[in-house]
Amino acid sequence: MSKCSLLPALFILFLVACSSPKEKIPESLPMPEKSQKMVIYQMMTRLFANTNTTNKKYGTIQENGVGKMNAITDSALISLRELGVSHVWYTGVIEHALLTDYTAYGIPLDDADVVKGRAGSPYAIKDYYDINPDLAVDVKNRMQEFEQLVARTHAQNLKVIIDFVPNHVARSYKSDAKPSGVQDLGEGDDNTVAFKASNNFYYLPGQSFVPPAGYQSLGANGFPTKDKKYQENPAKVTGNDQFTNSPGINEWFETVKLNYGVDIQNNRTTHFDPIPSTWTKMKDILVFWANKKVDGFRCDMSEMVPVEFWKWAIPQVKAVNPDIIFIAEIYNPAQYNNYLQNGQFDFLYDKVQLYDTLRLMVNQKAHASGIPAIQESLKGMNHRMLHFLENHDEQRIASPFFAGDAWKAVPAMVVSATIDQSPVMIYFGQEVGEDGAGAEGFGGEDGRTTMFDYWGVPKHQQWVNGGKFDGDKLTDEQKQLRQFYGDILNLAATNQAIAQGDYFDLTVSNFQSGNISPFVSAYARWIGEENLLIISNFNSKTEKIKIVIPELLAGSLKLEKGKAYVGRDLFRSGAEIGINESLTAEMELPAYSSFILKIK
Repeated sequence: MSKCSLLPALFILFLVACSSPKEKIPESLPMPEKSQKMVIYQMMTRLFANTNTTNKKYGTIQENGVGKMNAITDSALISLRELGVSHVWYTGVIEHALLTDYTAYGIPLDDADVVKGRAGSPYAIKDYYDINPDLAVDVKNRMQEFEQLVARTHAQNLKVIIDFVPNHVARSYKSDAKPSGVQDLGEGDDNTVAFKASNNFYYLPGQSFVPPAGYQSLGANGFPTKDKKYQENPAKVTGNDQFTNSPGINEWFETVKLNYGVDIQNNRTTHFDPIPSTWTKMKDILVFWANKKVDGFRCDMSEMVPVEFWKWAIPQVKAVNPDIIFIAEIYNPAQYNNYLQNGQFDFLYDKVQLYDTLRLMVNQKAHASGIPAIQESLKGMNHRMLHFLENHDEQRIASPFFAGDAWKAVPAMVVSATIDQSPVMIYFGQEVGEDGAGAEGFGGEDGRTTMFDYWGVPKHQQWVNGGKFDGDKLTDEQKQLRQFYGDILNLAATNQAIAQGDYFDLTVSNFQSGNISPFVSAYARWIGEENLLIISNFNSKTEKIKIVIPELLAGSLKLEKGKAYVGRDLFRSGAEIGINESLTAEMELPAYSSFILKIK
């Protein structure tokens, strides 16, 4: 089905107005204090405001350009707020290894042997106490420009999230901006032994680091080739726990693992008394940024750091700012409760369950019954899971590697945003159908927007419109897609039933009764007098369905058999669906569409 044939089913013209909901006390794990449903907008900061369209493979900063913090204007932030956003995740603002020469500003050069792409990975931190100089108009005043960005963001009633990368640092790590009296990571280490609880790094005594052999092939277009001059002796252990002096090109070879007092090679024995040096240094870094008035941290690969560290560190940071939030990137469901209860995290990634299931459903490779199964498995912590369909690690929805069509993800986005009280996140450009096309450099042609290279993001740049951030260069279809995102995100954030209400699955019972196909998801969300039925069709064709409201749910919704009701669709220009005396609604669901029925 063409995109255009989907538009009538997806063109949304609703307005939702409701007062701020009272905080609901869940049955199990509590919602973080003073928190309501969050809408996070992740931006790759160096790419967001870049208006250069050259896009030369492995292009330099001069050739391909870079977005600056100062270019993230009030107009840009107002537009994000109007989209429904409450929090902006500024990805890659802390100084990391890169290949642009900033020696004139006292910043040492990084070696091309251990930098991915020209712009480098935002997750290979070079100085935890500094800002990426690429992002500054006036490099000398880069920290002040960041502080101004924080103030500008707050002035638009938006919160600021930044990355905290606790598991690993760049091989070139050396802080030249650390506060007076702060001891650097690795300073004082005994590198003659593989492990020592007081060391900040793990070592391979007697072995020198060898950059990946395959990295020699990246010499096209003048990109600096491996020159074999990088020296690291003894070699440090690679960030993703590779205890080898010659990690492969697909490993995190540009990073080194931080030692939190866990002897990984000796049955992972722990040495937490006395408190390891790494714990203190990393806690101090968190406090430093908390004092810069950031509102939250997205913590990279949190489960590769012992939960005991988080239990110790997070309360100390919250003593500085009780409202600050911590989001864990975590992929092991068996550890979810541990990192919430013991680790003190506020929210966790919901990647391996909801994201993976929705991605399969978008292409009819999984059934909707998987959604209630996930919700049941996460009972008591559902409201603490961060939902998303895109981020810097994942392929773009519109790319041929995922769905090939941004509209196909409409039902998945509706489910992500409305399934429970959890935060929902989108990635910059998702709302205008960015497809991640092009072999930008180190990342290659993989359906992702590069995080290693200087680059312009074409469809997103149409919205940026030379820095006006008004979307005037978007096509009509892109404008409709962005309107869809604005509508669903605003609804999710403001509707009391979605932001604070209860959940009841209708998928399994109606599928077992033959009322819906395996590609239709249905559930209820309600609070007080606000009753919603949310029904989504993941199929590529129209579905004729009926939804029967069971007696148990009817009691919660205060619906009575023998009475007829109407479901007004908040998502399709006020269309109304009848609910008969048997509490059954019959309807046609167009391909890749959703109904959000408010029952009257």
